[in-house]
Parts: sequence; structure tokens; C-alpha cells
Amino acid sequence: MSNNPTYMSQAKGERRKTKKPFALCLLPFAFTLLTGCAAIDTVGESVSGITDYFRGGEDNADPPSVLVEYTPEIQVEVVWKESVGVGADEQSLKLIPVIGSGKILAADREGLVQARSLTTGNLIWEVETDVHFSGGPGLGAGTVILGSSDAEVVALDIETGAVQWKSAVSSEVLSVPVVANGIVIIRTTDGSVIALDEKTGGKRWSYERTVPALSIRGTGSPLIVEDNVIGGYDNGKLMALRLADGKYVWETSIAIPKGRSEIERLVDLDVDPIVINGVIYVASYQGGIAAISELDGDILWRNETISSHSGLSNDSRYLYLTDSESHVMQLDQRSGAALWKQKDLHQRRLTAPAAYENYVVAGDFEGYVHWLSNTDGRQLGRVQVTDSAIDAKPIVVDNTVYVYAKDGTLAALKVK
Repeated sequence: MSNNPTYMSQAKGERRKTKKPFALCLLPFAFTLLTGCAAIDTVGESVSGITDYFRGGEDNADPPSVLVEYTPEIQVEVVWKESVGVGADEQSLKLIPVIGSGKILAADREGLVQARSLTTGNLIWEVETDVHFSGGPGLGAGTVILGSSDAEVVALDIETGAVQWKSAVSSEVLSVPVVANGIVIIRTTDGSVIALDEKTGGKRWSYERTVPALSIRGTGSPLIVEDNVIGGYDNGKLMALRLADGKYVWETSIAIPKGRSEIERLVDLDVDPIVINGVIYVASYQGGIAAISELDGDILWRNETISSHSGLSNDSRYLYLTDSESHVMQLDQRSGAALWKQKDLHQRRLTAPAAYENYVVAGDFEGYVHWLSNTDGRQLGRVQVTDSAIDAKPIVVDNTVYVYAKDGTLAALKVK
């Protein structure tokens, strides 16, 4: 297996030790079914396709690539490594670290929240809440906001970890809360967008959207741009609501369902959108990637050949994403044209890539973190920080890469 990426035309266009049987965790991990027997029968007919995607090729004809030894061009140092409880407890959640006020904060499934030093990893504070966290933390003005599987939102003081308030919402929270202008925006798995007061947790407004019969488990975190709340939905649409009162602003179709079966027609905007100079970029599962004007939702370009469920990053000129086969790609921001594709980590369930300096960084299902060149995608170096999966996008601050694994391993890494 080569360490060279495939070049594309520039034409436009000490917890987990055993694996659970997939049949036992298919429903909560892979997708959510909200209708009866007809939908279940359809899933049964086509289940191999969806399981191939979520299992990264395990137990089928398309297994994950075995890592091949190569001569590294860089040396990666583990600056520090600590444990945040049970992490996601090997579940499919949206628990990711966040950095603010000179600290890195992370939560685990059992309600533990920690704040640690960015430079040393030393514990600054921790609090046990006994809440089953499933999304977060997000940061506000002095607050840390998390959502739970029990339809609860919790706010903590960022300096002490003291609980400020708790509020009930309509269903499980599987996205990171976002905060702007004293308003906390929560996305729930029943399709609702809920605005809470950052100081009190009181409800400001809500917007409800019907969830399709079949969708991928998860919810993309909303984006707040120019006093609008912008988010993708399970029906392939991107919508803007007014932050102040939740009023409808615009809507556009990003991913258009195709095919005859429910699986073939499954499209989902669970990837967190990003915004660059007035343009919103969002990728979808089985629906392509698109660039959209933040003002009115007009589609500037669409590349329908890409399927992604992990997320996007960018530098000054390019976009980077991991597609549904764990191929890392570089795209032109102006046209969506694919410039290079790195296939050597095929089906290793890579995270969304993080781009910084000359590197593109992603974690995988065996706890490895990979550094690729941003010029051609070749592998430059890697390090294993745990034997558990890393599914949260790495965070980069001051050329230090922070990763959080599903077993609770939180680590800071740096190129020597």
C-alpha cells in the first residue's frame, strides 16, 4: 500500500476491552427509526450498505486498511495525556473538548466535567453532575453548556464548575450547544431548535421540524452568523432562523434524495457547517458538499460526488474533509473541485480533519492520530494515544493538537 494520495482532476463540479456485537447496537448507533414496520422492513433489505459505512468496513468485504510502516518526515510528541472518566463510554455521542479562558474542558457520559491546563494537563477543577451527557460542552460568556440523553441542558460556571441552572428540553441533545448574545441554542434529536436564556435557562423560543422516518444518529451543531441561527436537517435542507426570536429567514436544499429504497434515499446534514468570508460550507451523507451564501441561502456551487458524515475544516484557500470511506480530501473553496485524495487510511473511521500550518490531522478508530501534508496528502507521521476510537475532530491551538477519545483519553500532541 502506497503512502501517496490519489490526485484528482481540478474540473469543477481502563474501559473498553471487547467489541459489542454490531446487531446489539445497530439501532442506537447507526440510525434512528421513527416509524413502524414498513421502514423496518426496508432497512432489513438494505442494511448491509449502512452497516458498511458505520462499521468502517468491518465484517464485510471492505475492511479497514492495515497501517503500513513508512519513514516519517516529522516526529510527534505527546505533551501530556490524562483521563476524563469513561469518556463517551464507547457510545455514539457528541462529547468533544472545548477551549476557553485558558482551559480545555471535557465531559464524560456519566456526568463528570473537567477543566484542565492547556500546557500541562493539570486538573483545574472537576464536578460530578450525575447527568448522562450526550452533547457538549459549548462555551458562553463565563458558562459551560452541556446537553443530555435525558432531554436536559446544564450550565456550569467556567471558573469553578458550579452548576448555574438546569433546563428541560424536548428530547436528547446530540449536538454541541452554541451561545451568542446571551442566547443558548440547542438542537435536539426530534428536530427542534430551542433557544434558552444564558443566565437563567429560561426558554426564549423554539422551532420544530419533522424528522424523516430514517436518519443517521446525530445532529449537526448550528452556526450563528449575522444574528441568524443556521443549521442542517435530516431531510437535506439548510435553514436560517433569526437568533432573537426564531423567525424563519431562508431555507435551501443541499442534499437531494435519490434512489428507490429508503437507504438509497437517505441524506443527512449532520456535519457541522463552517463559514468563511460570508460563505457557508456544509457536507452531507450521500448528498454532496455545497457552498451557500449566508445572506439568502443561494447555492454558489455543489459537488455531488462526495459523501461525508464527519465534518470540515479549512485554511485560507482550501477545504478539507473526510469522506464516508475515510479518504481525506482537499477541495478548492471557490469551486468545490477535489485537488487531492488520500486513500491509505481507507475505512479507518477517521475524524473530521483539522488543518494548521502545513498539516492536516485526523484521528482513527484505533486511537492513532495521523499527520498528512496539506500540499499533496502524503502521510508525514502518526502517534497512538490510546487503543480506543477517536471520533471527535482534533482541536488546534498554538500549534498544539488536542484529541479526545471515546474511552476518555484527553491528550495534547505537538510536532517536535
